Amino acid sequence: MSHYSVLNDFISNLDMKSISEDRKVMLKPLVAYIQEKVDSKDSIRLNLICTHNSRRSHLSQIWAQTMAHHFGIKNVSCYSGGTEATALFPMVASTLANTGFEVQMLSEGKNPVYSIKFSENEHPVICFSKRMDDDFNPKSDFAAIMTCSQADEGCPFVPGAEKRIPITYDDPKAFDNTPQQAEKYSERSKQIATEMLYVFSLIQN
Repeated sequence: MSHYSVLNDFISNLDMKSISEDRKVMLKPLVAYIQEKVDSKDSIRLNLICTHNSRRSHLSQIWAQTMAHHFGIKNVSCYSGGTEATALFPMVASTLANTGFEVQMLSEGKNPVYSIKFSENEHPVICFSKRMDDDFNPKSDFAAIMTCSQADEGCPFVPGAEKRIPITYDDPKAFDNTPQQAEKYSERSKQIATEMLYVFSLIQN
């Protein structure tokens, strides 16, 4: 069995029927943006943005990149950023590790850098907390996906973005240091995974 069989099993057990019609409406502009880029054979750059770039934006970045690979959609680069830089919250890394990703901490400190791999032959996603306009992120020709309502309301304009698409998620931070913490992070990760599976499943390659 491949090292990533746990991850592949997790993906094959996701239930797209669990996505409400309201959420599908929210996801529609992202499907349209990706499809348009695929049709014109352009690179697809998605910058997933949340206030602190610590939880939801990283989960969304990882799952979007993973699902693009899962469906063989080429030229997809997923990034993440915040209105401020903090640190990738450790529970996010352990939630992804438990799902079957290969997670390595590349550097320690206040804002550690992680390598998160979803496939044996693909580049890992490099994760650390950064502002959305960080040099690590694209400067133009990208879609800004607002993954939290605070960033959505706080950033009506994202410099360089061709399109701004709000797809907001509840913050699992509300359960930090509670007995439900692991369960709630895993629940949010699963919701994001299911929605990204749905988005990329609709792309005609």
